[in-house]
Amino acid sequence: MKKISLLLLLGSVATVSFAQNIDKIINAKEVERIERILSSDDMQGRATFTPGNDKAAAFIADEFKKAGLQTWDGGKSFIQPIPTMVGGKASSLSVKLDGVAVDPQNVIIYNGALELQMNEQSGYEKVTIPKGANLNMELRKYTGSTKKYLVLLDTSFTATFNRIQMQSAQRAGARSEKSVIVILTLQDPKTYSVQARFPEMKLQNVVGVLPGKSRKNEYVIFSGHYDHLGIRGGKDKEGNPVKDSIYNGANDDAAGTTSVIMLAKYFKALNNNERTLIFAAFTAEEMGGFGAQYFSKQYTPEDVKAMFNIEMTGTESKWGRNSAYITGYERTDMGKILQGNLEGTGFTFYPDPYTTQNLFFRSDNATLAMLGVPAHTISTSKMDNELNYHKVSDEIGTLDMENMAMIIKAVALSSRGIISGKETPSRVDVSNLNRPAAPRQ
Repeated sequence: MKKISLLLLLGSVATVSFAQNIDKIINAKEVERIERILSSDDMQGRATFTPGNDKAAAFIADEFKKAGLQTWDGGKSFIQPIPTMVGGKASSLSVKLDGVAVDPQNVIIYNGALELQMNEQSGYEKVTIPKGANLNMELRKYTGSTKKYLVLLDTSFTATFNRIQMQSAQRAGARSEKSVIVILTLQDPKTYSVQARFPEMKLQNVVGVLPGKSRKNEYVIFSGHYDHLGIRGGKDKEGNPVKDSIYNGANDDAAGTTSVIMLAKYFKALNNNERTLIFAAFTAEEMGGFGAQYFSKQYTPEDVKAMFNIEMTGTESKWGRNSAYITGYERTDMGKILQGNLEGTGFTFYPDPYTTQNLFFRSDNATLAMLGVPAHTISTSKMDNELNYHKVSDEIGTLDMENMAMIIKAVALSSRGIISGKETPSRVDVSNLNRPAAPRQ
C-alpha cells in the first residue's frame, strides 16, 4: 500500500472543509514569513536584556493575539513578566588589591545582590587557580557552590578570561547571597576590597492559551525559546573587524518559536482540543534557562500531561528530511505514542542519537522533566556536525522551509491523541534521572 501523505492524514482528523484549508495554515511560505522576521537583523540577535529581545517578544505576542489565543490566567497581556533578576555588567565597580586599583576589565563577579561591598574581613575564602589548571572545571567548582570566594586567576588565562567575561556580562540570576569574585592577577594580596553595583534586569516569556473543552485543568505545552546571542564584536583571522556581528539565531531557536506560533494557529483553527493547550516562547535559555524555570513554577506538575519543546528544527536531521529526534525518548512512552500516530505518513521520530551530549537536560524541557512530566525536546540538529550552531552564520538562508513545515505538521498530527485526552504518556521516573533509563521496546 502506498504511504499516505502527511497532509491527507492530517486532513482526515478534521472536517472536509478544514482539510482543504490546512495547508493555508501550515505551509513553507507562512513558516518563512515568521522565521524571517524573528531572525532578521532588526531583532539584533534577540539577546536577553536587549531591545531586540523585547521586540521579538512583542512580535510573538501579536502573533498569539492574531491567532485568537487567550492570555494565561485571565491576564491583560501575553507577556509573562519574570521577577527582577540581578547580574550582567556592573554599573559601577572599584577593586583594590593591597591598596592598588585593579582594572575592571580584569574582574568578573558572579553576584546575587544589587550592591556588593567586601574586604578581607568579609568572610570570603581566598583561592588561587594556578597556571596549567583546567579553568572551566575549576571555576564551576566555585561558582556552583553556596560559599563566598575570592578567586585569584593566573594571567596565563587572559584569553580564556576575556571570553568568559564577555559571556558573564550577559548573564543574570535571581537575588541571593551567592558571591564569587574572580580577579586576573599575579598577586596574592593581604588586603583587598570590592565595591560594586549591579542593574536590575527584567525578563519576559510570551504565553498564550487555548482552553480545553472537557479537561480544562489538564495541560499540554508547546514551547521553544526566542532568545539568542545578540551582537558580538570580534576580528577575523587577519585581525580585521568582522563584517557581520549579529548572531541571528535562525535555527537556534527562531525555528522552534516559529513552530510554536504555527501550531497555535493550527490548533485554534481546528478548535477540538479537550485538554488545555499552552503555547510558550521562553526567554533566557541561552543564559541558564531562567524563562522556562519561572514558567514551570506556575503549574502543578501532575496537571501537565505532556510538553513538546521544539529546538533547532530548521535543518535536516542525520536521517535526512521528514525526520526528527526526541530527547529522552527512552524515559517515557511519549515517543512511541507520537510515532504511532504518524504511521503511514513517511515521517519518523527517532530516539536521540547524541545521548553523550545529555541534550535531555540541556533545553527548556528539563525543569518539568525533572518533576516527572513527560517533557521532551524535538530537534533535527546534528549536534556532532551542526555547521552554524552558535555562529554568526546561523541565518535564514541555511534553513529548509519545506522540511520545517513538514516537521510542524508531524508534531500537530502526532499529538492528536494526547490533545484529545485519549492518550496520556507515562511519567518520567525521577528516581532514575542520574543514570541512563532502560531502552523502550
